[in-house]
Amino acid sequence: MSDNHSIKLTINGEEYTSSVEARMLLSDFIRHELGLTGTHVGCEHGVCGACTVILNGRSVRSCLMFAVQAHGQQITTVEGMAAEATDLHPLQEAFREAHGLQCGFCTPGILMSLIPFLDDNPCPSEEEIRAAISGNLCRCTGYQNIVTAVKLYVERES
Repeated sequence: MSDNHSIKLTINGEEYTSSVEARMLLSDFIRHELGLTGTHVGCEHGVCGACTVILNGRSVRSCLMFAVQAHGQQITTVEGMAAEATDLHPLQEAFREAHGLQCGFCTPGILMSLIPFLDDNPCPSEEEIRAAISGNLCRCTGYQNIVTAVKLYVERES
């Protein structure tokens, strides 16, 4: 008897059908089965936020979900942020301009946390921005340039 399950899901606007083991994590499916390596795996306990993706418009930790739980769902990864693969999303552009990243390991998860937050709160205060990224660990930046980048994005989008 096979432990595999058939799943069908949409990632970055593209539909995928696959057979996966029941225990395969969504993060592993995204990275290893689909080759979308922008979703990083850090702690594998949902603490660091590096694996954050957008599931049906909400930020989720993909290391805490099984791929079979995503059956029928809509997912966006950092690769799907911009309209074209060769472009940057305006938030990514603000991160680049304000030096909101250094090594970049945490950046995709932070971006995936911020997109739904900014959709819900298009004009956040600095305190609200800091609260929104509080579930994402960054060892390089000290967070100030991340906050500055978000403020730059908000200023441009308003």
